[in-house]
Amino acid sequence: MIQKKFNEVDRRIFYFPAVRPCETVSPATLLGSLIVLSQNIGNYQSKFFATQRRNSREAIRKIGILLVFFEEIRDRGLILPETAILCFSELHLTFQKIRFLLEDCSREGARLWILMKSEMVVTQFRVLIRTVATAFDILPLNSMDICGEVMELVELVAKQARKARIEIDPNDERAMRRVLSVLDLFEKGIEPEFQVLKWVLDYLEIKTWSDCNKEIKFLEEQWVESEEREVPFLSSLLGFMCYCRVRIFDTVDYQNADQTDVRCNMEVLSCLNPEDFRCPISLELMIDPVTVSTGQTYDRSSIQKWLKAGHKICPKTGEKLTNTELVPNTNLRKLIHQFCADNGVSLAKTVKKTRDIARTILPGSPAAAEAMKFLSRIVARNLVFGTSEQKNKAAYEIRLLAKANIFNRSCLIEAGTIPPLLNLLYSFNKSIQENAIAALLKLSKHANGKKIVVENGGLRSIVAVLKRGISLEAKQTAAATIFYLSSVKGYRRLIGEIDETIPALVDLIKEGTPCGKKNGVVALFGLALYHGNRQRIIDAGTIPLLLHIIASSNKDELIVDSLALLATLAECLDGTLAILQAASFPLITRILQSTTSQAGKEHCVSIFLSCCTNGGDEAVAVLAKDTSVMSSLYSVTTDGTAQASKKARSLIKMLHKFHETSSSGQGCQAFTNEQSVHVW
Repeated sequence: MIQKKFNEVDRRIFYFPAVRPCETVSPATLLGSLIVLSQNIGNYQSKFFATQRRNSREAIRKIGILLVFFEEIRDRGLILPETAILCFSELHLTFQKIRFLLEDCSREGARLWILMKSEMVVTQFRVLIRTVATAFDILPLNSMDICGEVMELVELVAKQARKARIEIDPNDERAMRRVLSVLDLFEKGIEPEFQVLKWVLDYLEIKTWSDCNKEIKFLEEQWVESEEREVPFLSSLLGFMCYCRVRIFDTVDYQNADQTDVRCNMEVLSCLNPEDFRCPISLELMIDPVTVSTGQTYDRSSIQKWLKAGHKICPKTGEKLTNTELVPNTNLRKLIHQFCADNGVSLAKTVKKTRDIARTILPGSPAAAEAMKFLSRIVARNLVFGTSEQKNKAAYEIRLLAKANIFNRSCLIEAGTIPPLLNLLYSFNKSIQENAIAALLKLSKHANGKKIVVENGGLRSIVAVLKRGISLEAKQTAAATIFYLSSVKGYRRLIGEIDETIPALVDLIKEGTPCGKKNGVVALFGLALYHGNRQRIIDAGTIPLLLHIIASSNKDELIVDSLALLATLAECLDGTLAILQAASFPLITRILQSTTSQAGKEHCVSIFLSCCTNGGDEAVAVLAKDTSVMSSLYSVTTDGTAQASKKARSLIKMLHKFHETSSSGQGCQAFTNEQSVHVW
């Protein structure tokens, strides 16, 4: 049997990876494969076609008749002439394409897209059916020993294929016109009538919230893969379907809803210079960082889009740009590439993701913009005046709409969704609280979102969820939200001054899932960037907890983030004392020697350097006892980043000086600090 191996799920719609049989294929193999292909196409008879019903049915019917012909040849054991083999080879290629086309027309979630591409689909059917007719022009039917009835059927199919009128179904055309009329209304700032929307969804048999959500997810996938010229139309259709999902369906059938963004907030989470690595426009990892005339750094694709839109000011500072020159920030680019390598991030995927998110700074089309504004007002109204179920649905819609879309976030924030979401945090309904805090997490990625959360007293509400949330899920999401809020320098102090914040994060690290522990660690890291919070974090017993994670966890990212926090706390005298009292140098040495993460190595060196600087000769003496440390430090000087290399060289100098002093008979000095500690 002739087959091409590929993943149906990964195949782009309207892409037909058909394979032409090789010239040396045996007639029996070719015929057998044609029979299987025909049977597969026949199986589509039971599939649902929301559009292209007549064209699909006719294609399946014709190939079903030809299946009888192929089986007749096989059963009689006929010897095929050369021209028949050529015909069957062409049919094999064409049948593959027909199968792909039928797969697309019946694809779940693609109903609206197939409808709006009706002309293209009809053209595909027309070309493929005509190709079938052309292939039969070279088939010597009269010289083949098949029964007359089968021969008549084959001749009839060939004749019909040549003369078939393959056109857009009038009902499909009517539905397509209605969608276009709705998009036109959106563009003019007019809300469409409910009944028009309902008619379109009924025609496509989109009957539930989940059905609608599948359409949205499919359109989002197309949008990611699309060329720039297709973005406006895809954005308009996305706006149309999102508006329908919010307005038409009163309930969310959660058992089928996509909950993947809820399970674990791993998107948040790496605390290796998070502010420096994220573009202020897209809030995502920068791939090609460039600096503008004000000295601010942005990802190239994001700032270019900003400038192309006619803006003449710096997005972050508001200062007027003296010129539009973009200077590559090569040092930062190297650090980001190293960060990707250390954390197992695919740079190709990250480039693509960053480009795609950068597209969402501005709406993809006027229709999409107005649709988003309308539905933002709907969900904001439901958050305030709706029933408990409507409020829950509105919160869930926000968390989906705000996910990875900057324009959506801004519309939802402007519609006033944050204050009522903060009120929902005190709900005794588990689902409502989880959806509300998850929605706030998404909105807190936006600069205005952070500001409104704080101005409305949201910090204490979020900390209350972190401390007393109904579910562990809600607590973990609250920690992730605190991480984002702590990216604003002035908010770190405010968050840390709430008595319950740091103890609650420490409790989450103790009790949470690996994801919860990671959220807790990076949230504390964000808070520790403000020096005034460090003592509170140390007093909460964080250092022994971090050392336990480093010693026992099998999650590399969690270990690296724990090392980063530990390195920050080690800069304080009390942090150094706690690390030394825990006799942790052998553990840190083992990680330095075993980890493959450059970031992890740098954090280990930072911990040693801070401890030796704050702890004096007694700490240096402990480190100097392990002769293997020096080789690891030399390795960092050659293979590490510029900053890591600098720290390693400083530590090497300390160790050399200590050895020189010791060999001259002066011995090691005691701590100069008032408190003496046991370090080994």
